[in-house]
Amino acid sequence: MIINSARFLISSPSADKCPTDTPRHEYAFIGRSNVGKSSLINMLTGQKSLAMTSATPGKTMLINYFLVNDSWYIVDLPGYGYAKRSKEDRNRLERMIKDYILNREQMTNLFVLIDVRHKPQAIDMEFMEWLGENGVPFSIVFTKADKLSSAAVKAQVAAYCSELLATWEELPPVFVSSSEDKRGRDGILTYIEELNRLPLESVK
Repeated sequence: MIINSARFLISSPSADKCPTDTPRHEYAFIGRSNVGKSSLINMLTGQKSLAMTSATPGKTMLINYFLVNDSWYIVDLPGYGYAKRSKEDRNRLERMIKDYILNREQMTNLFVLIDVRHKPQAIDMEFMEWLGENGVPFSIVFTKADKLSSAAVKAQVAAYCSELLATWEELPPVFVSSSEDKRGRDGILTYIEELNRLPLESVK
């Protein structure tokens, strides 16, 4: 897929405030704080500052929409695992995220980002288990692959997938990415292109 244009559209404080114009495929991105979500979105769209990166993990508090090729959306969701936030903020963000994921009919796929350098974390495993229980279509994107050798990346991904298969019958689509060397870009965009061909009403 060639990205001809990508622009910020709107920030929504809740799922019911998300765009209500002509329905389009939406591809949402989520992960723990500091997983490299903004950098991945910038890499996919070919724009260095489309999604703002921050030195402060977990800064995103809104649902951010980016219109790509005037035809589909990238949706930047707040991260989870925001331990430094107040309980009130954590509860509000959890409600916002779950409301969007469960009720936004236009969401075609949720990309769950995992830092490939780390062993499986309980919070990620529990979140993906919840997605599975609720029948949410999602894919896994391992980020920061440039930080390890190719062999170490393969070993980490294999170990992660092995742990998932201990309780799952099959794995969702898995991608390995690096915002530094653009690894995984073509694979993710090709996957999005394939899903874009599906009628919007058939994706849920």
